[in-house]
Amino acid sequence: MKLTGAQILMEVLKNENVDTLFGFPGGAVIDIYDALAETDIQHVLVRHEQGAVHAADGYARASGKVGVCLVTSGPGATNTVTGIASAFMDSIPIVVLCGQVPTNLIGNDAFQEVDIVGITRPCTKHNYLVACVEDLAPTIKEAFHLARTGRPGPILVDIPKDITKNTTDYTPLGDVKMKSYNPNYNPNMKQLKKVAALVEKSRRPLIFIGGGVILSGASRELTKFARAARIPVTASLMGLGAFPGSDPLWLGMLGMHGTYRANMCTSACDLMIGIGVRFDDRVTGKTDAFAAQAQIVHIDIDPTSIRKNIPVSIPIVGDCKISLQHLNRLIERKSSEELAEKRKNWFDQIDQWKKTNPLAYHQSEVIKPQYVVEKLYQLTRGQAIITTEVGQNQMWAAQYYHFERPNHFITSGGLGCMGFGLPAALGAQVACPDKTVVDIAGDGSIQMNIQEMATAVQSRLPVKVVILNNGYLGMVRQWQELFYERRYACTCMDCAPDFVKLAEAYGACGLRAEKPDEVQSVLTKGLETPGPVIMDFIVEKEEGVYPMVPAGAPITEMLLV
Repeated sequence: MKLTGAQILMEVLKNENVDTLFGFPGGAVIDIYDALAETDIQHVLVRHEQGAVHAADGYARASGKVGVCLVTSGPGATNTVTGIASAFMDSIPIVVLCGQVPTNLIGNDAFQEVDIVGITRPCTKHNYLVACVEDLAPTIKEAFHLARTGRPGPILVDIPKDITKNTTDYTPLGDVKMKSYNPNYNPNMKQLKKVAALVEKSRRPLIFIGGGVILSGASRELTKFARAARIPVTASLMGLGAFPGSDPLWLGMLGMHGTYRANMCTSACDLMIGIGVRFDDRVTGKTDAFAAQAQIVHIDIDPTSIRKNIPVSIPIVGDCKISLQHLNRLIERKSSEELAEKRKNWFDQIDQWKKTNPLAYHQSEVIKPQYVVEKLYQLTRGQAIITTEVGQNQMWAAQYYHFERPNHFITSGGLGCMGFGLPAALGAQVACPDKTVVDIAGDGSIQMNIQEMATAVQSRLPVKVVILNNGYLGMVRQWQELFYERRYACTCMDCAPDFVKLAEAYGACGLRAEKPDEVQSVLTKGLETPGPVIMDFIVEKEEGVYPMVPAGAPITEMLLV
């Protein structure tokens, strides 16, 4: 049957089981929107194209599916770049559909023309410019295949306006096969046997996990492995939730704002098993001092990540879930009680580190931000999906909200993108309509994409926003306090809006707490109120995130107060 390019796009999206598009219309995609109106695919109208990408990102992380957004050409396309870069850094599977000027005008500086393929080449897994309508269906199929397989990532498809109007015969396509793209899922068994031997021999082992464990759906296998092998577990920011936060083997987050016990374990361990991690600078600190006493195993599906930042003893290229399934079979003959006895001194030392410098704060007459996060955790019983903005709010969420399961902590890790949390929360709420979704924000970050409150209200997405309002760009202010003699250059947010009135202006509910004894009642009311809610907590202005490792220092050299 003959269909227009816009109709073909809709057919392929339905075949890929796409149920939601996040987008903002414009002239270059008007035919696509016209075809979209004839389908049952849900469209969430955002207020800024950056919000569309972050929402697709949040949807992908919460659901495990590919997130999809649709924007117009020119400024619509360029507004997606920050969101694409964030998804790229965190390996999130999204497909970004961009309109483009007609093919005969490309290169002529036409109205709202921009080379978005060239602009996004460094921050996409792959991108396409569709040259003819016959190429549209196979290109879209290939885009979804690339987004979700191997190391996931964002794919951009640039679609000229005439391609959406032209017609051609359409037949549904089968599975995609690409000769030049064959990610390796199956690990080398000889290498895994070496790992199993090291596990049995080691007296001070440590498992370090990242976002790759969540992306591969390996949380259950990881938990089984750690418990059977009696190995404590730490995680990067992206790995939070992959291992239960209530488990006795859990050490907390590693790195610049990691726990004392996790950072000390890294320097004292004799074996580190890194699974689905990048060993980025916020985790390692001074690289030549990182896990200096340990043999390091690195399991990752992306061979270019292995040995990129840290030398490793045993590299293993393969899917995290498959690799852990094999490891579990290799060690199942070994008694976990025997392994625990071998490591008794190791666990005694860890217990001492836990007691010596636990995460702690002292609640005074002014609200402490940590107290707000702890109360939120208690009231939601750890069951909420938490998104964050970036800065101190992000670190306090990571430290004081204890995640029991994967896909429940959604944050911009690699790029550290302010303005991420609110639109990501919208995407997560669409993916999980029966879940409580909370964006933990700062008063600076939330203003980056505050316009998406209109999206929340119009689309009836009952996200809750918890603002830790300290009147500063808090993380930069903390660095200025510690390393720049309290010269708070351009970090004071004196003219922040009244967030309660702002919520009401958007048609949402606004609440505020100014004293510690108001925190629980405001959180309770906010969580129970139907629809979107902004909760504004006036917190200690100069509260810091601790522990903190100064840039370039070994991660054992922590500032603790």
